Amino acid sequence: MYKLGKYKETDRMCDLITERYKMLLVLSRFGIALGFGDKQIKEVCADNDVDVDTFLTVVDLLLDRDEMLDFMHRRVSLDALVTYLQRSHDYFLTFRLPSIRQKLAEALPAGNHDLTKAILHYFDEYVAEVHKHMAHEEKVLFPYIREVRCGKPRPKYNSAVFSKQHDQVEARLTELKNIIIKYYPVKSTNEISHVLFDIFSCEQDLASHNAIENRLLVPAVQKLEQQSKKRHERNC
Repeated sequence: MYKLGKYKETDRMCDLITERYKMLLVLSRFGIALGFGDKQIKEVCADNDVDVDTFLTVVDLLLDRDEMLDFMHRRVSLDALVTYLQRSHDYFLTFRLPSIRQKLAEALPAGNHDLTKAILHYFDEYVAEVHKHMAHEEKVLFPYIREVRCGKPRPKYNSAVFSKQHDQVEARLTELKNIIIKYYPVKSTNEISHVLFDIFSCEQDLASHNAIENRLLVPAVQKLEQQSKKRHERNC
């Protein structure tokens, strides 16, 4: 039976994972290794140099995506959060999306089938969009966060700019899923059902990824910007 309420740092990490198996992805993105026995969450985080408050905040957000819940005042480590997001990028770009592409190519009829080529082309365009979106974060947003933390934010960029540019990249994956379900004229097979299941799962994972950025990262950066602005005003 699933645990009711939030997990605490004194709960066992093995209970979190066995009750909420999707949190396995959270472990890997925080760089937490398996084999932790019956240790508490705080002990496992300490063993792996992971900020336990940030870990539990991410878990809480992913387990309860209620848009009304306020995470702005939760204490999070920007270092831990950025590391988590960078590992998420690597997972999507080097493992999850290439795996779906391979399974999709194997599941669709081979040969000169126009719809097959159109679906693969659409997927490749979507992957290119994800690469562009995540490259912006790696090359612009994350360096900007380091600058703000050092008290040297660039004058023409702030978290509001990022929020406006932060398109929900999972939308195109939703469109691809709907195209296959509604319009692909082939008999249902284990292969196409399997790849659709992966697309549904990846769609949810990307939505969770974006929720972490929108509801945890951006508010934390905005708080840092406000502190930097106040320091600048006092020194003027």
